[in-house]
Amino acid sequence: MISQKVEPQDLQPTIISFVKDLPNLCSLAGLACTLLAIYFSILGVYHAAMIGMIWAVAFDWADGLIARKMKGRTSQQGFFGGQLDSLIDIVNYGVAPAILLLSYGQFDPIFLLGAFFILSTSAIRLSYFNTYGLSSGSKYTGLALDNNNIILVFLFLFEGVFSAGVFSVIFYMSILGLSALNVSQIKTPKLSGNSVNVYILAIYTLGITCIYGYKLL
Repeated sequence: MISQKVEPQDLQPTIISFVKDLPNLCSLAGLACTLLAIYFSILGVYHAAMIGMIWAVAFDWADGLIARKMKGRTSQQGFFGGQLDSLIDIVNYGVAPAILLLSYGQFDPIFLLGAFFILSTSAIRLSYFNTYGLSSGSKYTGLALDNNNIILVFLFLFEGVFSAGVFSVIFYMSILGLSALNVSQIKTPKLSGNSVNVYILAIYTLGITCIYGYKLL
């Protein structure tokens, strides 16, 4: 009897099979929210963009929570999920704020610098985290990227208080400040690892959605 040799690639799962993993579905749902945020940012419908940005954070937190509670996930699924989450984080917390800044600045070339800063520091921050992970005491080195969206959607609540010109400067400075904090050596706690913080984010997400949803009426 001749035994057939099984090649290593024959043992690999299909690419699309990882989509069925619930944490990955959450990650992709967050990416869809970010796509909507980018779309509405380009259109200048900033209130809708804010809703997309905060829901991207909610789904980002959800994928990690679900992954930790699920039993029977393989190491391959965990590794794939980590890679997917990291790549999507760059879009959620780097690309989306960069496009939001450019759009609010009427795509004036002067805003390209701020957009590049938030995008590049997000990539650097994630690369550092993927290399070194959490520091002692389960803390991040540098401001975790999800805080970018959490802070920016709150900042935009005051957009109507100032003229467009003044707020564009405030927003620009905020982007630069967040960029600096993302790659700083400050130690910040992992907020998503605390159940109380999860409830706070849920309330915050629903509150932001209601406020900006009302503004869209």
